[in-house]
Amino acid sequence: MPFFIQDIFYKAWELVLDTYIWWLPVLLVIIFWNLWIYYIRARYLYGVNWILLEIKLPREITKTPKAMEVFINSLHITKDGNLIEKYWQGFLRPWFSLEIAGINGQVRFFIYTQKFFRNLIEAQLYAQYPDAEIVEMEDYSKAAFHLEEFGTKWGCFGTEFKLIAEDAYPIKTYIDYGLHEMGTKEEFKTDPITALLELLGSTKQGEQIWMQILIRATKKEWKDEAKKLIDKLMKRDQKLKEGETTASMGALMLSPGERSVIEAIERDVSKLGFDVDIRMIYLANNESFNAVNIPAMIGTMKQYNSLNLNGFKPVRSTSVDYLLKKTRETRMKLTMLDAFRKRSCFYMPYVRSSFVLNSEELATIYHFPGRVAETPTFGRIEAKKSEPPTNLPI
Repeated sequence: MPFFIQDIFYKAWELVLDTYIWWLPVLLVIIFWNLWIYYIRARYLYGVNWILLEIKLPREITKTPKAMEVFINSLHITKDGNLIEKYWQGFLRPWFSLEIAGINGQVRFFIYTQKFFRNLIEAQLYAQYPDAEIVEMEDYSKAAFHLEEFGTKWGCFGTEFKLIAEDAYPIKTYIDYGLHEMGTKEEFKTDPITALLELLGSTKQGEQIWMQILIRATKKEWKDEAKKLIDKLMKRDQKLKEGETTASMGALMLSPGERSVIEAIERDVSKLGFDVDIRMIYLANNESFNAVNIPAMIGTMKQYNSLNLNGFKPVRSTSVDYLLKKTRETRMKLTMLDAFRKRSCFYMPYVRSSFVLNSEELATIYHFPGRVAETPTFGRIEAKKSEPPTNLPI
């Protein structure tokens, strides 16, 4: 190394030592603050009481996905807490997990929530689906198998999904499929969720497919981003040439396709938005593992894709095809499974980059189908339970 380069390093190190009285306290404060935030949030999360609610559906559901959209709107809780709650108690904005699982061929709907919100969820669900039943269940993801059996008796594939384009571009929703029209007969309806239900219902003994949709009220400036995107699409940011009038902007007329895209974006941001992360896991014992379920799982999410708007793509899957393949795959599968079981995405221990969907889009992906879904193993309750009359003699 040339002498002058050594001299530069020496002078730099000398400057660091001479000024430590200024930068070291700042560095220690930053380190302490980050450790404190991590500690109080970990303590808060450790103290949260979680429950898993299973929703058992009635034989007939006459409601459109709009009913689920109304329910999801009730979960839009933006409270982050005051200064004491945030920086002393570690309070975190609440989140929920909407889940659908195919377990040995049985299709089941779940909601994972803090016990504090149980009354809210039950009241809002019963308001929209009065014939449904809501029961607290043991966590199916923890009851499936013991970790010591993983890799020896059980095979696993997992992936997460992200949006293809910017958040402001919507996916295809139940309105695009015409499911919002009450007069349409069941035999003429096309519900994209039926593809998922058929896949879940086709699982055999020893097979399980889990879908998890983690949601939290967003605080992203996605509406401002949408406005900028619309301005760009309408070329409002182009400067008028000298002598042009605003009337001459008619030359920038939009095609019908461009206009429909702008209308879709405007409708998208007119509704409540949620930070979202979606996971799917295929789990089966070694005798039952069927690799064809992997592309089928990914294919069910393409029902919502639109070439000129938005859609889903798989990311962070548990499959790798290069160095130390077996070791890295095992670690990634265990990480994916642990993240699923802990419903972790927005906060520690697994922080993921989320995307934004509105309540209409979420209700399209997660809703209770009507008779259009005739999956044989899709369990429905046969009779409605009701309270006894108040004047019944004792």
